[in-house]
Formats: sequence, C-alpha cells, structure tokens
Amino acid sequence: MSKHGKVLVAMSGGIDSTVTALMLHEQGYEVVGITMKTWDYSSAGTSKKETGCCNLDSFNDARAAAVHHGFPHFILDIRDEFGDFVINNFVDEYIAGRTPNPCVLCNTHIKWRALMKRADAMDCEFIATGHYARLRTESGRGVISRGVDDTKDQSYVLWGLDQDVIKRTLLPLGGYRKTEIRQMAFDFGYPELAKKAESYEICFVPDNDYRGFLKRKVEGLEEKVNGGNFVLADGTIVGKHKGYPFYTIGQRKGLDIALGKPIYVTGIIPETNTVVLGEEHELQRSQMRVGGINMVKYDHIPEGMESVVKIRYKDKGTPGNLYNEADGIVKVDFYEQVKSIAPGQSAVFYEGDDVLGGGIIRR
Repeated sequence: MSKHGKVLVAMSGGIDSTVTALMLHEQGYEVVGITMKTWDYSSAGTSKKETGCCNLDSFNDARAAAVHHGFPHFILDIRDEFGDFVINNFVDEYIAGRTPNPCVLCNTHIKWRALMKRADAMDCEFIATGHYARLRTESGRGVISRGVDDTKDQSYVLWGLDQDVIKRTLLPLGGYRKTEIRQMAFDFGYPELAKKAESYEICFVPDNDYRGFLKRKVEGLEEKVNGGNFVLADGTIVGKHKGYPFYTIGQRKGLDIALGKPIYVTGIIPETNTVVLGEEHELQRSQMRVGGINMVKYDHIPEGMESVVKIRYKDKGTPGNLYNEADGIVKVDFYEQVKSIAPGQSAVFYEGDDVLGGGIIRR
C-alpha cells in the first residue's frame, strides 16, 4: 500500500518529467510512468532525425529510469487523437489568418485527457507532469499559480485545464528552480539528463519551419496564395508577398521588401490574400477581445476586474481591466499600449501569481 496514493506520471525522457517521477516515487507515491507518442517525423515529410519528446532514445531513457527505480512504465500511442485535432486546428488557424498555439490546445484537449483516461483505467488517483507551475485548492476550486522560477514558469500554457483535471494533477516542480532540478538529476544518478538540451520546437514541426509544414499539409497551397499584395494601412500597394498564411502579426524579418524604414506585419486579410504592413507604432493597441474563455480561480470574471494579462508565453504581462461582453467574449482594456497582439494566440489573465482564466485572442 503506497503512502500517498497511485499516480500516473507523463514521462518524456527529459530531465523535468524524469525528476518528477523520481521525486514522487521517493515521497512514497505508487508511481506508474507513461510516455505518449504524439507524432512521428516521417509523417511530416522531412528527413530530419527525430529529436525531443517523440523519439526512440527518449522512450528508452524514460523506461530505463522506471525500471531502475522499480516502477512500471508504458508507452501510449496517441498519434490518431493528436493528429485529428491539434494538427488540423494548427493548419486551419493559419489558413484563417490567425497564429495558433498548438501546445496549449494539446495540453487542454489531448495530453491531460489522455492521461485522465488511462489513470482511470489503472486506478490512479492522480496524474503528474514536469510543468513548472503550482496547484492548490481554494474555496472548492483548483487554482493554477506561477512557478517559483519565473524564467521557467509554464502556467501560461495550462489555462485551458478543467477543474476536474486540475484537482487530480500534481506538479511537483512548481516550487523549485531549474538549477535545483538539475542538481536533483545529478543526485538521483542521472548526470546526462542534467546536461540534456531542451527542445522548444513544436513537436510536429521538426525543422521549426511551419511554412514548409503548411505547404506539405495543404495540397496546392503555395500556388493558391503566392503573389498577394503587401499594402499599407491606407490601402496603398507596396509589393507582392508569398501568401498570407506564411506571415504573422509583428513579423519583421523575412518580408523581402524595402521601404526605407523598419516595417512590420500589422494585419492579415485572408479573404483578399492581403498582408498589411506598417511601422512599429501601428502594432500598438490598448484593447483586445478574447473568446473561448475557461475560468480557473473563479467561476466568473467580476465586471471591470483588474488583471495582468499575458498575450504570449514569454510576455511579462500588462495590467488592464476585464469586461464581460455578449457570447462569452471578454474585453480587455489595457492601461498602456501593447505591441503585436496576434489573433489565435492565448491570452491569460492573472491575479498576482494566480491564473484567473484565459482564452483565445479574437481581435
């Protein structure tokens, strides 16, 4: 009989998930390791060697750690579950002129649900991952908070988790800094993990070339969209582009156009295959609207509530007020101008270190 209960731990083979499993095992949990195969690079139409979380070496590393410490480990193939939803959404969002965040979608709808389903089948009370964020229960609700290490905090990508999932999740790394986790890997006898490089690529875009991925996934896409107009805000045509799906709001590099001053993508109009260009100040906005809201700390947003809002993973956040509109839309009025708000990205609302909730930027 375990000291704290039975936990299903997502193990990628990397340092964070391995230390997570070993910490919980040492604390007296009955640990079951599981490695999820979400993607294989042969399906991406590229010859690049597999790296990151979906390669044989990572599977073997995860299994070796489990075997060495005496707890079971399984490999779970969720490529069908992953591909139909996450990848189709990724493609559809770019075709719609938006910039998706597939990691948020995967966490919310695929990985955690896959873990919950298998946890129930294995009679595990808990699931655990190596994310740097903290969890607690307050007033009957599961609350997500920033991790102690602000350089590694991953609370931003967890805003979509439902209450039933949060209450059964353990995130033991949230109270530690990355340097401490590296030391733990040494102490557990895995010095090679402490030196292992981290991957920041999207797992199904192995060469970090999302444009090439779109071309391979959508037959004839390049021919259909190549040669649209670059225009200024007043409609003046200033050049031709390679297709609107291949550009993102705030992009400066790779435009292949010279206007005698720094120029950025400020808008994308899919209906006319048009990409709008402008100067840096034209990227500044003081307001945005967010849909697809998932509440975390509270069950609703009090009208006019003050919050710090992050519009991308590495964003430091900007304070503003939140207002409820029709059809579940939340309007954000920022206290200062915010640069490069990109429809399709996640907006996450914070109260101090706590995640109030989040959603998808509409406009």
